[in-house]
Amino acid sequence: MPAMPVSGACHCGSIRFTAQIDPTRVLLCHCADCQTLSGSAFRANVPATLESFKLTGTKPREYLKTAASGAKRLHAFCPDCGTPLYSCATENATRVFLRLGAIHQRAMLRPALQIWQRSAAPWLDNLVKLPGSPEQQALDVL
Repeated sequence: MPAMPVSGACHCGSIRFTAQIDPTRVLLCHCADCQTLSGSAFRANVPATLESFKLTGTKPREYLKTAASGAKRLHAFCPDCGTPLYSCATENATRVFLRLGAIHQRAMLRPALQIWQRSAAPWLDNLVKLPGSPEQQALDVL
């Protein structure tokens, strides 16, 4: 599949980025670290080559995470609004893993793979059965 250009930004707009991705490589990670770092049940990512990735605006703040395996990953986020933007290896990095929520074209990107499913929230397969609303009105029933 040909590369797809994407653009994105943090919530406050002080950091913007562009990159080339393969839209068939979107993945969901259910590991405990991604759950905690995203504040959600999983994290949605898509890899981009380091040479295609361009940042503009404010310099992201970085957090260095060392996994149980000893592998180190750099997690970048906006220092103003806290939006997670990407992660990458700390040594010999060839790609960044963009956070799907920060990509403008996210509605066009369908996950193709899930990893760390042994840590997945057991209720995820039930989401389509939950009552809902196209906007916030559903909160009135809670």
